[in-house]
Amino acid sequence: MEHETGDSRAGLTAAEQIDAMVAQAEGWKGPALARLRDCIRRADPGIQEEVKWRKPSRPMGVPVWSRDGIVCVADILKSAIRLTFAKGAALDDPSGIFNTRLDSRTVRAVDFREADEVNEAALAALVREAARLNVSSGKRR
Repeated sequence: MEHETGDSRAGLTAAEQIDAMVAQAEGWKGPALARLRDCIRRADPGIQEEVKWRKPSRPMGVPVWSRDGIVCVADILKSAIRLTFAKGAALDDPSGIFNTRLDSRTVRAVDFREADEVNEAALAALVREAARLNVSSGKRR
C-alpha cells in the first residue's frame, strides 16, 4: 500500500515515522493510536499519511492523514488521543462522536480516552466524508 509521503530530513517514510510514534507512545496510547490509524487507512484507500509540524516541543511531529487536503490529525495528549478533523464543522456526525472543539467554526475533534469504546464504523464514515469534501472542493494542498 503506497499511501504515504516520505520525509527526506528523517530518512524515513511517513508510515515509518508514525510507526515510531506508535511504538514510543506511553501505555495504552500506542495501541489506541495504532487502532485509530488502521481505521482511518481502511476507511479510504486514497488517504495519504504525512508527518507535519516538527518543533522543539514535538520533535517527532504530528501524524496527518490527507486526501486533497488534511482529513484529520492525531495528537497524543496527557490523558487522550485527539483526532482533529480540519473541516469537521462541515461534516455530518449522526453518531455524535465529536466530543471536543465543538464551538470552532471549522474543526471538530474526538478525544479518545483509555476506557473509551471506539465506534469504528462512525469514525470511518467521518473519514470518508472528510475525504469526499476535500476531493469535491478541488483544492490541492
